[in-house]
Amino acid sequence: MIKIYPIRSLMSHGDFIAEDSQKLIDAIREFLPEESFEFIHDFSEAKSNDVVLILVQSGGSEGLFKRDVIPAYDGPYYLLTYGSSNSLAASLEILSYLRREGKRGEVLHGSPKYIAERIETLKKEKAERPLARLGILGEPSDWLISSEVDPEECKDRFGIELVKISNEAVEEAIKGVKSIPETKGFDYDQAEVAKALQIYEGLKKIVKEYRLEGFTIRCFDLLQSIHSSACLALSLFNRDGIIGSCEGDVPALLTAYFVQKELGIHSFQANPQWVDSEKNCIEFAHCTLPLDMVDHFVLDTHFESGIGVGIHGEMRTGPVTIVKLSGDLRHFYCEEGVLTANEYRRDRCRTQIAIQMDAPVSYFLRNPLGNHHQIIYGHNKERLVALFARLGLEAVR
Repeated sequence: MIKIYPIRSLMSHGDFIAEDSQKLIDAIREFLPEESFEFIHDFSEAKSNDVVLILVQSGGSEGLFKRDVIPAYDGPYYLLTYGSSNSLAASLEILSYLRREGKRGEVLHGSPKYIAERIETLKKEKAERPLARLGILGEPSDWLISSEVDPEECKDRFGIELVKISNEAVEEAIKGVKSIPETKGFDYDQAEVAKALQIYEGLKKIVKEYRLEGFTIRCFDLLQSIHSSACLALSLFNRDGIIGSCEGDVPALLTAYFVQKELGIHSFQANPQWVDSEKNCIEFAHCTLPLDMVDHFVLDTHFESGIGVGIHGEMRTGPVTIVKLSGDLRHFYCEEGVLTANEYRRDRCRTQIAIQMDAPVSYFLRNPLGNHHQIIYGHNKERLVALFARLGLEAVR
């Protein structure tokens, strides 16, 4: 059903406003004869499967929208307008405000046929959009102080359900693993590889039980409880198409999810290690990455703890894109560069790369969205920027 919430300035007068509104609805209905339209005056009257339109009936209604609509309705805000009473002018001001606030919106304006086609598309998108399930295994690591995400906002904005799973459930699943896969395929201490694969098998049970498309894990806790790291497990999950993110970093998980859904490729979650403003290059490192992103790898210890199994991978040189979503789900960073070299220093996480950036590296020193960034192969900025714009996110530089 199409629910229509009308707003008009208190200064507006004349019956023609209501008449113009009804003429517009009647004209649209001619192109949607099977559809039901209903005016509402409270957003509680709208069900989750309804398409809600905000009918902007007059100029001067912007303040009413900000005062009455924003607190009562989370959007997205589809502004239905017509060519009189400054309806369009008010809608443009409202949409500009929504963009500034990082909220999703669109002005539905033009011929009744065009508006009807847009309504049909919106209805189809609402019906077809599946609810993705991504897991948060334990809480985000204590040091990720700018990376908290509101689960309800994530669900409303992106259709993604964040499923919280306790550390106790995770550790119980890992410790309950009785059969460990063959370890000889990994040239490393076989006892350490066995513990790493035990973590992998335990997390597979969690993924299956909770029907997850991906997850982020408070992995440092496993260093004490299991005496091993999740680096190898996360690498295998990412290789196989199940997104695995480190340290309970939800924005990093969401970034990897959108990259995979939009581009069909995997990403390397990494920490910036060194920023060279004079040469405009940056070095990244982390102890795990999808195995299909490397031409060669060797196993090593996890850097900070010196135990477990970390991965030193040799990535391919050439074009890359660096991308990151913010914890408030309203901003993103996306720029391109060239991966110029693989490095290896004992005082850094095990996979280490250097990137010559196209855009100024000043973002990392003045306006970063956090620590972890996702690095993907190829020039993909244009497609990702378009995706995030559709989601109502604003770029930072």
